Amino acid sequence: MPVTIRHALAGLAVLAALPSTAAAQDTEAAAQTGEAANPFAIFTPTDTPIRHRIDYGIWDYALKNIVISMGPSSRSRPYAQPEPLGTRLRQGHNSRYRLEGSMVTFSSFENETIESFAEYRRDLESVGDKLDISTLPRDEQLAYWINLHNVAMMEKIAAEWPVRQPREIEVDGVPLQEAKFITVRGVAMSPRDIREQIVFANWRDPKVIYGFWRGEIGGPALEREAFTGANVGSLLGIAAEDFVNSLRGTQKSGDRLNVSKLYDEAAPFYFPDFQTDLRAHLAEYALEEVTGILSETSEIRASIEEQDIADLAGGSRGANYLASSRPGLPPGAVQLLVQRQRKLEVLEQNDVPTGRVIFSNIDLPGDPPNKNAVE
Repeated sequence: MPVTIRHALAGLAVLAALPSTAAAQDTEAAAQTGEAANPFAIFTPTDTPIRHRIDYGIWDYALKNIVISMGPSSRSRPYAQPEPLGTRLRQGHNSRYRLEGSMVTFSSFENETIESFAEYRRDLESVGDKLDISTLPRDEQLAYWINLHNVAMMEKIAAEWPVRQPREIEVDGVPLQEAKFITVRGVAMSPRDIREQIVFANWRDPKVIYGFWRGEIGGPALEREAFTGANVGSLLGIAAEDFVNSLRGTQKSGDRLNVSKLYDEAAPFYFPDFQTDLRAHLAEYALEEVTGILSETSEIRASIEEQDIADLAGGSRGANYLASSRPGLPPGAVQLLVQRQRKLEVLEQNDVPTGRVIFSNIDLPGDPPNKNAVE
């Protein structure tokens, strides 16, 4: 499988249509004044988008092969894992959130697979150089920035694996989130820049925060399919519901509602009146249990955090002396898959849906480019 993924990622992101370079040059020239003060101004979406599409089939194929969904949250603590006999070494995860979100099979990556992520990130940068992203329909732009961000995160985490926490990773001495190793149209940017300077600055709907994968268990899950202009709105809605109704998103402590620190980071952009605005946002996606928690609590505090890597094996190769019934998988990964299966069986016994349906924003003749776009 890794070799197949490597070959797939070696291809370029494909454009359904490329606008003339003159259009990109005109937009860039018009933004030069603002660019001096704010280099990210050239990525501000235009008011007159041109209908174009970027194909992320390569990234989509990779995600389906390297990402394992842990299913919906059961909002209960996983049972304790037995320690291996004769050792105190931890195998895999011990996080209470390990059965939420999704996990990446980093242990299966070969060197060529890891290198292919860097190549694909450069391919996406090249697309942004050749195509004026700001002239695309808003959903196409949003899908591009989310995918570029997540590919870049995958690239750097995979290169450093095994690692327990992505926050330990540095690029040329700079923490990963702040490292400006991505360049589009001559503008160097970090993963945080993509989130805050481009997307958060130009999209008003807070559900965009759930598209960005940080590589941590405590953050939004990495989806098993690429974002596209057609599915980005629906996929973000599903991701929002998943996170809001998970323990890594919301927990009750007396009359206080503890929430992820993710919301504190996004507050300047989406929740200026933190208590009121965030409560309204959570209510939009809350299912029965969290709806009850919202009605039973008076104060919100951003205190939930889990920095461990969202890796099936827990960021460790594992002890090779521990037998495994699955060749190639570290013992910790095998343990987690067993726990995942048990959780899903319990959910199914309780008639909790474990699958999901994604609706695409289908364009019909005569529809405006930004029909039903994420605002």
